[in-house]
Amino acid sequence: MKLPLAISPVLNDAGVPPDVASGNVFGVKLRAVEARVLSVAPWLLALSVVGHLFMVAFQTKMTMIDLLVYRNGSPHLFSGDLYEWRLDQYADVFPLPFTYPPFAAAIFTPMSWIPWEASRWVWQLICLACLYFIVRTSLKLLKLGDPRRAMLWTALVLWIEPVRTTLNYGQINLVLCAILIGTLASARNWVGGAGVGFTAGIKLTPAISGLYFLIQRRWMAAVWSFVAFVAVYGIGWAISPSQSDKFWFELLGDASRVGPVGSAINQSMRGALSRTVGYDVKTGPIYLVAVLVAAALTWFAVSRTKDVLALIISVQMLGLLVSPISWSHHWVWMVPALLWLIYEGGHLLCKITAGLWLLLTGGYLISFLLLAQPNIWDFPRPWIFVVLGWGYPAAGMLTLVAIGLATRRKRDELLPGDEEAAHGEPSGVAG
Repeated sequence: MKLPLAISPVLNDAGVPPDVASGNVFGVKLRAVEARVLSVAPWLLALSVVGHLFMVAFQTKMTMIDLLVYRNGSPHLFSGDLYEWRLDQYADVFPLPFTYPPFAAAIFTPMSWIPWEASRWVWQLICLACLYFIVRTSLKLLKLGDPRRAMLWTALVLWIEPVRTTLNYGQINLVLCAILIGTLASARNWVGGAGVGFTAGIKLTPAISGLYFLIQRRWMAAVWSFVAFVAVYGIGWAISPSQSDKFWFELLGDASRVGPVGSAINQSMRGALSRTVGYDVKTGPIYLVAVLVAAALTWFAVSRTKDVLALIISVQMLGLLVSPISWSHHWVWMVPALLWLIYEGGHLLCKITAGLWLLLTGGYLISFLLLAQPNIWDFPRPWIFVVLGWGYPAAGMLTLVAIGLATRRKRDELLPGDEEAAHGEPSGVAG
């Protein structure tokens, strides 16, 4: 897979670009910290992974509840009652349904052929590999190819809230993120398009990634996205026409079926706005204004740059912000965003935003908010919890502003004729 070309920055003896070496995050010189820990990065990664797997060994079946839905629900595609089926655990609170398209059920069905204990471990190892791939690919796009740096950051971000809860729930977010960041960065239109269409056929939200191709004017990649999506839709329809029709023409757009919109774990703008006003804003005027704001911020972020990683991150932030449901574990895209803000941003706001992300995701903020609310359905909240519940959406919007400011400053600092060379070809990808 080809990655975008860019002029490699001059590295110092520590293998760090000068602008990174002078960067200051929380008053600590990044170069100095990395120089001390890169040599032990493999050991840190091993310790981090072993620590996580040790906890997995003592988890109960109910911990990886979403994987249980994928695994137990998928075979019902073939019996014709996929969307009537409910997981019997937690039935007294919210009987969990299968909420993804039929194609997702088709590819998850083999997981039901192996024992639950085996499927738990297989999924954990797949997700850990995807996390490393996400970090490594992001750093490659930043022209920071030292594998020890990827090991270091994988060891660290393994414990942040979106990643931690994705692993604990047995969610699919890391897998989708890995497929998208790997294929979107490809120079081949069919690869990028296939990645978007394939992931959108598993879970609808990745469809926003097609906007990345439109921004770059990669029309053939956009066409391939549509072709791949039609293909996976066709596979689902061929397996079960009735379940396909039910999902696409009856259930699509019903956010309440997915879960409680106003719960603190929903970190979309719709969720934050609903908690603020005390009722589900749905797709009314308040929500539409918020969508316009998010779209404007995204345009500000992408309109003056060909930086591939910045474009990918911006599009994904838009998707997370405007989606009716963006559970906190959906925000694994803050991992590449954090790396870009730290290594490539340069602007003071980038460092502030990186610090905010670390503050929000480095602890148990969402867990605290979930414990503080009376139940998952009630909207009224004390004002302090309402403010804290804006954490991820606020950081997402701030990320878009930071990217826009940083890329504009970088563009203004380049000499005439240097801009295109600094970011690769006009399309933003390698030939």
